[in-house]
Amino acid sequence: MTELDLEAGPVAVGLLVGLAGLLFLAAPVVAPVPIGGLRVSPVALSAVTLTAAFTLGTVVFALRGRRLFAIAHGVFAVAWALLVAGPLFGNGDLLLAGVVVLVAGVGFLASQAR
Repeated sequence: MTELDLEAGPVAVGLLVGLAGLLFLAAPVVAPVPIGGLRVSPVALSAVTLTAAFTLGTVVFALRGRRLFAIAHGVFAVAWALLVAGPLFGNGDLLLAGVVVLVAGVGFLASQAR
């Protein structure tokens, strides 16, 4: 029988991504969850969880010396956070900034991949 060699960083990222997916899929059948004085939908919790996963992925790849993967995760973490924050706060500028960061990040990463 083979032994699994699991590392904490990638496992934590995988768990966060899995949790984000489950929260997203649960949205049609689960009522909004009370957090503090707010009632938050599972979709919103999913988006925040995915932002945390991308942020942690940035750190994990940076610590492994995988610069381009770390940058990709960092860019998407910032873009996704802005895309979540825009509608959350009713601020179109944040939403637009998220799109700009995403497009600029994709352009940068495409230029680095050659």
